Amino acid sequence: MVSVYDVPQDLLIRRLAEELKKRYPQVSPPAWAIYVKTGSHAERQPQDRDWWYVRCASLLRKVYLHGPVGLSDLKIVYGGRKSTGYSLYHHRDAGGSAIRVPLHQLEASGLVVKKNKKGRILTGQGRALLDRLSTEIFEELAKANPSLTRYE
Repeated sequence: MVSVYDVPQDLLIRRLAEELKKRYPQVSPPAWAIYVKTGSHAERQPQDRDWWYVRCASLLRKVYLHGPVGLSDLKIVYGGRKSTGYSLYHHRDAGGSAIRVPLHQLEASGLVVKKNKKGRILTGQGRALLDRLSTEIFEELAKANPSLTRYE
């Protein structure tokens, strides 16, 4: 069976973002999303108008790969390097709201659930969604390149 590990992440995240935008009304950007930076390491707010859906899709993929995963772990992953101006770059964690609120929305849509004090994991519905999209992407890539094989 094809899984998230078998397809390119950029194709999966874009397809998943479109799916979240179309089929899950609980996942929607709040009013403040057009004004905020994603963390103290970022210089400006995201330029992509649909960055909220891309972040939600990316969070789903991260929870699939690394779950159970907590908010502090995700803040580290989505953080980046910041120049202090006079010395070497330092790591800064991402902003918590740009991770916490999407996770709450994904919980409300039934794709993610909290596992008692260990972090968040995917539900069966969330895993099925990611596996279905992975299979569709893999089949499209296999049509374009017949030398691809499915590992089972």
